[in-house]
Amino acid sequence: MTAEPYRVMTVCTGNICRSPMAEVVLRDRLEAAGLGDRVVVDSTGVSDEEHGNPVDPRARRVLAAHGYPTGEGHRARQVTPEDLADHDLVLPMTAQHARRLRRLVTGAGDGGRPGATAEIRMYRSFDPAAPVVERDVDEHLLDVDDPWYGDQDGFETTLAEVEAAADGVVAHVRARLEARV
Repeated sequence: MTAEPYRVMTVCTGNICRSPMAEVVLRDRLEAAGLGDRVVVDSTGVSDEEHGNPVDPRARRVLAAHGYPTGEGHRARQVTPEDLADHDLVLPMTAQHARRLRRLVTGAGDGGRPGATAEIRMYRSFDPAAPVVERDVDEHLLDVDDPWYGDQDGFETTLAEVEAAADGVVAHVRARLEARV
């Protein structure tokens, strides 16, 4: 009998820059850690404004320049309450995204469904160099920079922030998988 895969979802605004970049990096790191066959990673956005669009070309260029797959075939989609119920770990890129996701879980607006099971944790909370945040009100200190309005350098910054937290996410997922046994 094959165990259910551990499911991770990264979340940003439109699902064309930050969250697909994090999805690609996490898949790469999980594969390198020997967990690729036990973990499923995908991504969504809190908005439907980019629905159906591919990964931003600037994000694809940065991923390729650093040796990652470029997210070909990705199409942006909006997170649903069902996504939160179907994932083990949900990683918002900003405090605003985290608030929206928590509202979906509790059913307070956005058509949410009480009882969803996903652990919602700020992506950068896994970066050992990031500030330690103990209260939700301070979560904005962990926001991953939004490269959308800037130039190519902004995508480099975003990738660096994503990479800095990726090994911490992998360690967390490994611990969760070991606890299942």
